[in-house]
Amino acid sequence: MESDTSFLLIGALATQANTTKDTIRHYDEMGLLKSRKRQAGSRLYTEFHPECIERIKMIKGAQAIGFTLNEFKRHLNDYFNGTPLNIDKELITISEKLTEAKRQKTEIINTINQLSACYTILEEIKSDNIGFISKSEWEKRIAAHLSLT
Repeated sequence: MESDTSFLLIGALATQANTTKDTIRHYDEMGLLKSRKRQAGSRLYTEFHPECIERIKMIKGAQAIGFTLNEFKRHLNDYFNGTPLNIDKELITISEKLTEAKRQKTEIINTINQLSACYTILEEIKSDNIGFISKSEWEKRIAAHLSLT
């Protein structure tokens, strides 16, 4: 059994992992973190294994590349338990995430193009000292601008 000093209280873990207590509680409830309960008088404290700092960094990294907490939970626990990777299964998982990221990239590029078109048209209208524009004129200008790009 590890000594009491090796475990972290939630505030210390939150500070060291650069996250919030609420996030830690959520991860703990989902089984993503290793914790234990300790009775201190009439209070019950949840203490966290120091490994949780690394776990939180991995969770945040996985979320940044598109994994949900539920999707990543098995990977995280397998990693820390030393379970060998099933390469074929991992390739499929990563391929699916890559496909989704490419789809999102296309959507973002389309959004940027549409916003750029709107901005350019509004700048043109402003330089012509036009305060208002009709819906049909707006649609005509947008269509013309988008067909040029």
